[in-house]
Amino acid sequence: MKYLYQARSKEGKLETGTVEASSREAAALLLQKYNIFVTSIKEQSPLIFRTENISFLNKVSKKDLAIFSRELAVMLQSRVPVTQSLKSLSVQTKNPVFKEKVFKVSQLVEEGSPLSEAMATFPDVFNVFYVSLIKTGEASGRISESLSYLSDHLEREADIASQITGAMIYPAFVIIVMLVVLPVVVLFVMPKLVDLLKETTSKPPAFTQAMIGFYGFLGSYGWILMAGAFLFILFIIYYFRTKTGKKTWDEISLKIPFFGGFLKKTFLIKFAENISTLISAGLSINNALKITKDIVGNSVYERILSETEERVSQGEKISAVLVRYPDYAPAFVVQMIQVGEETGTLDKNLMQIVNFYNKEVQRAIATFTSLLEPILIVIMGIGVALLAISVIEPLYGALGSI
Repeated sequence: MKYLYQARSKEGKLETGTVEASSREAAALLLQKYNIFVTSIKEQSPLIFRTENISFLNKVSKKDLAIFSRELAVMLQSRVPVTQSLKSLSVQTKNPVFKEKVFKVSQLVEEGSPLSEAMATFPDVFNVFYVSLIKTGEASGRISESLSYLSDHLEREADIASQITGAMIYPAFVIIVMLVVLPVVVLFVMPKLVDLLKETTSKPPAFTQAMIGFYGFLGSYGWILMAGAFLFILFIIYYFRTKTGKKTWDEISLKIPFFGGFLKKTFLIKFAENISTLISAGLSINNALKITKDIVGNSVYERILSETEERVSQGEKISAVLVRYPDYAPAFVVQMIQVGEETGTLDKNLMQIVNFYNKEVQRAIATFTSLLEPILIVIMGIGVALLAISVIEPLYGALGSI
């Protein structure tokens, strides 16, 4: 059962949260074990529509995980015990889902599980990449350094994601406004203007008649078109979530002009940064390739990395395999990796690739944003111009002749 509690910490700070236990007494004892003194505790009501039950509202973001990793690294560097560090962080965490999972990790660690194994029980938060770095840190006695690597890595990924999201806010807003305004114009405004036009002029121009017919068609059958478009979009989303559909999308998306080039750069960033981070943390190249293959997020690059892992295990170099895929690994990437392999600075050269493509991605986002705004304005202008030429201009001329 889950219990809601109010308590005060050892320093006297007021705390609230939830704890899972078999009874109220067990919950109070568990909290006291962590130097949390309960002032109020009650069973959590089993509401169906709780915000913590809505997964997308409580999804653990890369930013949340980066902050957690950074704070845990600092606490471990300061010689704070792992269980105490995790408990403190669970109290500070605002996301209820993340709070609960961090608390359960602390319980598992206290029961004797290694930190990596405890985190591996929550793969939706701590993926194989994260757990592998923690396991490497445990083996080398440098968990805090592994957490610092993870924090830097997650912060870079979060920065790229926020840039892409920020670039999409304006066009998404404009498209939503257009989708709201268009039905209003077609269903309510245009019928009145058309009736008024028919009353004021005997025979509208041919272009105006064509547009009136088009508006009439939209007014009568527009809902069918919208329903069909909605169902088609749902089918596309469903298909691309299937294994076959995702593979098809992964291949097609990389061939779309501009968009495909942008995606290739993001996947190359993920590939190079993951390999660099894992090697820097002490993993072998084979293990780094295996882990990166599973989290790269594109079946084409997954296939390339799978072949790379196999051939590297047979004695070949990464650059010798990637050179066979010039469409997905440019000569610049292959050459940087080759130099890194020859000089023993592969991790540093991979980070140089990351820094280069990070700047390229930022420039692409800036270009996309600067071009999209005038394109949307032109599209809206064309719509207004068609409305003015087809209906408003003849109507204004007819009223002027009265």
